[in-house]
Amino acid sequence: MFQIKKICCIGAGYVGGPTCSVIASMCPEITVTVVDVNESRIKAWNSETLPIYEPGLNEVVMSCRGRNLFFSTDIDSAIKEADLVFISVNTPTKTYGMGKGRAADLKFIEACARRIVEVSDGYKIVTEKSTVPVRAAESIRRIFDANTKPSLSLQVLSNPEFLAEGTAVKDLKDPDRVLIGGDETPEGQRAISALCAVYEHWVPKSRIITTNTWSSELSKLAANAFLAQRISSINSISALCESTGADVEEVARAVGTDQRIGSKFLKASVDTLISKNVFIFVIDMNEYQRKRFACRIIDCLFNTVTGKKIALLGFSFKKDTGDTRESSSIYISKYLMDEGAKLHIYDPKVLKEQIIQDLSQPSISGDNPERVSDLVTVSSDPYDACESAHALVICTEWDMFKELNYEKIYHKMLKPAFIFDGRRVLDHLHPQLQNLGFQIETIGKKVTTRIPFTPSGGGGPRLNEPPIKKTKV
Repeated sequence: MFQIKKICCIGAGYVGGPTCSVIASMCPEITVTVVDVNESRIKAWNSETLPIYEPGLNEVVMSCRGRNLFFSTDIDSAIKEADLVFISVNTPTKTYGMGKGRAADLKFIEACARRIVEVSDGYKIVTEKSTVPVRAAESIRRIFDANTKPSLSLQVLSNPEFLAEGTAVKDLKDPDRVLIGGDETPEGQRAISALCAVYEHWVPKSRIITTNTWSSELSKLAANAFLAQRISSINSISALCESTGADVEEVARAVGTDQRIGSKFLKASVDTLISKNVFIFVIDMNEYQRKRFACRIIDCLFNTVTGKKIALLGFSFKKDTGDTRESSSIYISKYLMDEGAKLHIYDPKVLKEQIIQDLSQPSISGDNPERVSDLVTVSSDPYDACESAHALVICTEWDMFKELNYEKIYHKMLKPAFIFDGRRVLDHLHPQLQNLGFQIETIGKKVTTRIPFTPSGGGGPRLNEPPIKKTKV
């Protein structure tokens, strides 16, 4: 059987970095090199402050970095020396052309395939780790076949990641399953067996599932879609709860006791917490839920937020991670900036540079990225962010937000002082917060009677406005 002794991972992001760090930790006899074109990111991986925050990741990296785990910008050398090459580059949602806002942009996948075939010799296993559409592996293989050399033999596998932000290291060390897809040929099965042998260092054989390539790719997308549809369904119900007086948490608990349905992933939020590459229904539901939440903020603040200071607590995709990809905070910030709000943003793990970069991208700021410097202030302290604010908006469920001194915050805010809880993290504090004088708005529950206000124009955004686009499955 072919034995993997050296691994190269192209892409030092949220998938490649943690995945290969855990592999190096669990397989001390295998040399693992993570490469990236981003020099600053590689410098961060080689420093004391990693570019990614995940619980337990720092300990894993420090235990094997410099021993059998390396981070480098020398991509070609790492590819040449490797027996196995992981493709773990970003597959962002397209921002242009056909499929804009929905389809995955595979330009980085294609660039990796072309570079691999250009610099490689001998036998190598090339494995797609990124979340990709079905038959992406076939596209990679087509590039290989069109540029093949007599001395080169490349086998393509699919090995999708099933990591959740905030628990990535735990998910890697104790996975529900490891999925590996490849050709149903002797060479394809040989490659599958070699990759299985790597995971068998710490994963029981019963949890390693082998399929053909297409089944592996589709299984990843199907898993995302199933999870996202569950959360989107409870988010749809949350809108009814807010208008009827029902509590979406109680509804979810009642529905979840049905064994055919189960209780997991029935948590209402400002979005689905499933990042991308799911069905159109989920994308539309995400957009509707985020816009509906932003409209509630504007509506409660007397139908205008122009020039008003709003404290936005939490910018990461979810708690216990610094990942901001597809974070609801980005889109809520966009809607509020569109109305001229002055945002003061605090997150315990997301760097200021990342926040500014996310809000300056064309899909968020359009052709006016300068507005970010005018409207956005990144705070290093949550109390500073809330001082003299009209409203406090919780967009990420960081545990620390449950422990803040809200009496101190209330006295520093303008009155009436509003809290918009987009993650339901303050449910247990509602009586105390109301006694302090806060006006509370949350997802899926009617907490307080709003201060009545009738806008004169009627042209502003409305709380119950319909989705922008008709949802389809």
